[in-house]
Amino acid sequence: MLTFASVAAYAQQPASDVGNFYPLLDAYSSKNNSRLSYLSRNWRSVEKWRKTAKAQLNELLAFNPEPAPLNSEILSTIKRDGYTQYLVRYNVNALQKTEAFLLVPDNLTKPAPAVIALHDHGGFYFFGKEKHTLTDNQPEILVEYVQNLYEGRYYANELAKRGFVVLCPDAIYFGSQKLDPEQLIAPKGYFEAIEEADRSERIKLFNKLAGPNEIAMNKTILTSGTTWLGIIAQNDRVAIDYLLSRPEVDPERIGCIGLSLGGLRSTYLFGLDSRIKAGVIAAFSTTYEQMLQQHAHHTWMMYVPRQYQFLDLPDVASLNAPRPLMVMNCKQDKLFSIAGMQAAEEKLSGIYGKMKAADKFACKYYDVPHSMTIAMQEDAFAWLEKWLK
Repeated sequence: MLTFASVAAYAQQPASDVGNFYPLLDAYSSKNNSRLSYLSRNWRSVEKWRKTAKAQLNELLAFNPEPAPLNSEILSTIKRDGYTQYLVRYNVNALQKTEAFLLVPDNLTKPAPAVIALHDHGGFYFFGKEKHTLTDNQPEILVEYVQNLYEGRYYANELAKRGFVVLCPDAIYFGSQKLDPEQLIAPKGYFEAIEEADRSERIKLFNKLAGPNEIAMNKTILTSGTTWLGIIAQNDRVAIDYLLSRPEVDPERIGCIGLSLGGLRSTYLFGLDSRIKAGVIAAFSTTYEQMLQQHAHHTWMMYVPRQYQFLDLPDVASLNAPRPLMVMNCKQDKLFSIAGMQAAEEKLSGIYGKMKAADKFACKYYDVPHSMTIAMQEDAFAWLEKWLK
């Protein structure tokens, strides 16, 4: 029987995405979390901490496929203003291939700095790399998408015009690695609907099919013994291997950048691979503590069982500290709370400060919704130029 006191106690509980289960999960998560954070103790050796934390994270990501030679090939070549755009394909492991755009600036006389540009999610699965790289004959749905998230500018091309070699790979479940509806178990009504639809409507219908199917995809990934983010991170690290196979690239000047899911990808690529010398994370910065109550409704691609026990999300990015890192937050972002953004900033600022490298970390806030505006792009370009050129 509920008493007045118990009703009052329930009324004082914060509203949550999981309702009355939040106190249980919050209490459990508060035990021994982030135990491998650089701030968790006074580590005698930065390198020993880094090695220990990376090994634990790789174990949790749980994706160690059989490697394979790149066997890269160029599928098409387009000369554009100031650079050449190649469509390339290469192996990311013995069971997977991906496609990517490679943008090479004109008139290179020596190996140049390079940037891996990591595409977003946005519920737009039909395309990957095309969401931030200029392509011809774009459907209207893609034009509108780029306008909404990037103010109509394809930032990968802008980087190429500024002298960077740029690689834009597709992640699993997007673009060249997207879901094949013909191999699904009876997607009800899908094929009948696309017969009557124009190009943009067919893409919209595909995105609507792929979105809910993330649930089945992630259940199957977990059952297979790996994690979705583990697959993504492994694929993205092979992007560095591909860049290193190109004579146009200076191996000591490679950076990464991404918005939203691309920001998450940038977090893990920057953190896990010391070959990345500078990073930019746009609109994907928070702490797990803030996500527990609310805002834990992101794509299934981001969740790694037990990771919070060892490393918070900003701790992952810190694994490459004191290499230069910029985080860009959107004040009107509905996917993350301001408190979460500020908590992540505080943690990363503390780590870089403890390493006596405060000048190599920057965090900026923009009064815009979830996006990478032209102003944000310009700040990111300046950061990459400062540290890679």
